[in-house]
Amino acid sequence: MSAALLACEGLTRRFGGLTAVGNVALQLLPGQVHAVIGTNGAGKSTLINMLSGELPASAGRILLGGEDITAWPQARRARAGVGRSYQRTTIFPEFSVFENARLCAQAAHARPWALWQSAADCAESGRIARDALAAAGLAEFAERPAGALSHGGKRQLEIAMCLATEPRVLLLDEPLAGMGSEETDRMLALLAQLRTGHAILLVEHDMDAVFRIADRITVMVNGEVIASDTPAAIRSNRDVQVAYLGEH
Repeated sequence: MSAALLACEGLTRRFGGLTAVGNVALQLLPGQVHAVIGTNGAGKSTLINMLSGELPASAGRILLGGEDITAWPQARRARAGVGRSYQRTTIFPEFSVFENARLCAQAAHARPWALWQSAADCAESGRIARDALAAAGLAEFAERPAGALSHGGKRQLEIAMCLATEPRVLLLDEPLAGMGSEETDRMLALLAQLRTGHAILLVEHDMDAVFRIADRITVMVNGEVIASDTPAAIRSNRDVQVAYLGEH
């Protein structure tokens, strides 16, 4: 797993007698979008929660750049370069688009010793925020209230907020949810750009989008991986057709 930015092996999460995720192994490589698909309850969000540190694993281990981070809390993983977005919008709607990104940059680059300076005046946090907004295609909306953005714009802002922490790994939980075709196209174009310099894990229900953007697809059923391969191989995999794509 030396080439992977983020990897896991034997990753398991139990809730009492229920195994939500069982013995999952995957590798997130730089320059690639690795999609995880499965029906509701397949364990996809639980997997992301374990990788990000929001939920402890019951068994298995997680490696970041070859270093074992299984016991690291979420904040430490975030500072080390693991960024994530959520299914539900998590922006501050009353703040400007820029301020949303700046707050994330500030959290990642805290300066508790600078007692004489307002956090809002930190030039470094401002620069990182502006770069993140530009990367997410939101530079022209920097001064707009975040709550005034379209649904797709808000999802882009969540990506920008994640980028403002300067991650190496992006864990994206259904970033296309609720989007129309034009918004989906913009988001996919953004993800294609973000491949450079990042390893991306994409959990998504939009199968057309997944097959358009993913370099590799892992399929989960009842908390277990039933297939992990290229999009072409997954499309022709009989087990996947029966268990997930609804073919008989």
